[in-house]
Amino acid sequence: MSKYVVVGAGILGASTAYHLAKAGHDVTIIDRFDTGQATDAAAGIVSPWLSQRRNKDWYYLVQNGARYYPTYIHELHELGESTTGYDQVGTLALHKDERSLTKMYDRVLKKKELAPEIGELTMITSAEAIQDYFPHLSNYDYALHVSGGAKVDGRAIRNATLKAAEKLGATCLFKEATFSDKLYVDGEELGYDTLIVTTGAWGNECCLGIQPLVTHQKAQIIHLKAKEPFKQQPPVIMPPGTQYFVPNIDGTVVIGSTHEDTSEFHPYPTAHGVSSILDQAFSHGEAMKLFAVQEVRVGFRPFTANFLPSFGYIPQANNILFANGLGASGLTVGPYLGSVLSEMAQGNELDFDVNRYQLAVHN
Repeated sequence: MSKYVVVGAGILGASTAYHLAKAGHDVTIIDRFDTGQATDAAAGIVSPWLSQRRNKDWYYLVQNGARYYPTYIHELHELGESTTGYDQVGTLALHKDERSLTKMYDRVLKKKELAPEIGELTMITSAEAIQDYFPHLSNYDYALHVSGGAKVDGRAIRNATLKAAEKLGATCLFKEATFSDKLYVDGEELGYDTLIVTTGAWGNECCLGIQPLVTHQKAQIIHLKAKEPFKQQPPVIMPPGTQYFVPNIDGTVVIGSTHEDTSEFHPYPTAHGVSSILDQAFSHGEAMKLFAVQEVRVGFRPFTANFLPSFGYIPQANNILFANGLGASGLTVGPYLGSVLSEMAQGNELDFDVNRYQLAVHN
């Protein structure tokens, strides 16, 4: 039995620890749980097929991430963790005109040849039909419904994963980890055979003899609530642009998010950030002006220089894995990439070339 230590308990680190524990290893996962962890704040949209991003390496990860979710959720359920925050509710992509709708339909239909998990595609061409899915929308006559789309609550899936890992024998420590020539937890040395570092936006603090090219964006995410619950579970709503709505059957609607470049860690909402989200949201549905504000969450998304997840063994150390830079795709990719890191840490062969995601560091 090998001893693995995972530092960083966002969805990526939690999944890595879970998969290693499932393989029967001695696993410890450590996190100080700073306010602003991306996973803890996020409401994820698992619909990568709708993206127009053309980077094939990025798409490989997100497509496999979406495909892996049903298996992952089934395993968590088998371990008694049913509150995962994951639900395949479908996705509704809004369009201003028929031409853009048709272009998206054709693009996604082609992707479906290699990704049948996309499910059924339905083109909608009336405001009334769109409001049947989400009654608070306005200004849209065209939409594409993708039945395979899903939503996932970051906090819930992370907590379920950590609990499952513990049931399989992993140890979770909510403490400070530091590294010089050795790993210390609250000042006491902790030995390992392999160390996996998945510290997200705080990746530059690791002092592993490298300077990873990790930056972060601040994301503010608003939780609103309608006066009445929905009569049926709405799909995830994706208007044109970067905003999204994640409705829940109880009438809550999670709306995100800002994309604020920053070098600081101030995990507090700002008036400007909240105002910008709400102004944009009201342009998609004025009825939401009457919703109650429940809370505003703040998270820091980690990015690498090329906006592509980066992972691998650090230079000159064959027993330290570093993974970071999942960005806005963290909840889509995290469970799957955690399984990949587990295989890498155990020395198992993978079915794709990990050199496409080489660790990016300062020279």
